[in-house]
Amino acid sequence: MPEAIEVTNMKKKSDDRDYVLKAVSENGKLLEFAEEKLHNDREVVFTAVKNNPEALEFAGNNLRKDREIVYESVSKLGWTYCYADESLKDDKELLMSGLEKSGQILYFASPKMRDDKDVILKAIEDKPIIIKYASKRLRSDIDVGISVMNKNKKCFKFLEPDLQNNEKIQEIKNAE
Repeated sequence: MPEAIEVTNMKKKSDDRDYVLKAVSENGKLLEFAEEKLHNDREVVFTAVKNNPEALEFAGNNLRKDREIVYESVSKLGWTYCYADESLKDDKELLMSGLEKSGQILYFASPKMRDDKDVILKAIEDKPIIIKYASKRLRSDIDVGISVMNKNKKCFKFLEPDLQNNEKIQEIKNAE
């Protein structure tokens, strides 16, 4: 299959900032083919991410630390949270915005966020099985246990033994 004309043109003009800026405003994923230095140009990357949140994948490492750019992407897609720099992984607001879209991103969250009850309850709304990445403390929490069991009884095996033996959890597990 021949290469798309937009890609061919971007490769030819990959170091022309004005051309790249216009191109990514129309197709953010073209950032992939821009000159490496433009992956670290805040205006170019922010423009690309606004057009297509998936463009965060091609942002330079310094711009993956830029909360505004990362928030622009994560709040729209969620799963792009995996591209966020570690320095943003304790940002609860950022994580919660992504959890609105995908509970699966808890997998990429920091240990501190995996031990935050609000975060876990939000994550399991969308993806109950993600409970297996919650902290041990929250896998022993009755509120979390009841919530996850009401969504998916198969999650029982990820609860801590003390919670598995809880009367309320047993009732939910054994209910038809």
